[in-house]
Amino acid sequence: MIIEISVVPKSGRFRIAVNEEKIKVYLKSPPEENKANLEIVKEFEKLFGKPVRIISGIKSKKKKIELPVTEEAWNDFLSGI
Repeated sequence: MIIEISVVPKSGRFRIAVNEEKIKVYLKSPPEENKANLEIVKEFEKLFGKPVRIISGIKSKKKKIELPVTEEAWNDFLSGI
C-alpha cells in the first residue's frame, strides 16, 4: 500500500498525526544527510515489522512511502492513533 505523508523534522520525538485524512509524521531527526528519511523507514519498519520504502519525495517534506500492509490493516492502525 502506498501512502502520502507530510514530514516535520526536528520536532522532538517520533509520532504520527492524522487530520482530515492527511498524515503528518513528526521526526526527531534533522533533514540533513538523509537522517530524517532513515528515521521514517526505521520507525515504520518497527511499527509494521516488515520492510518499508520511500518511493518519492526523498528531498521533500511531502513523501510517498510503500507499506507492506493492506488498506484494512492501515485503517485499523490509524483508528488507534
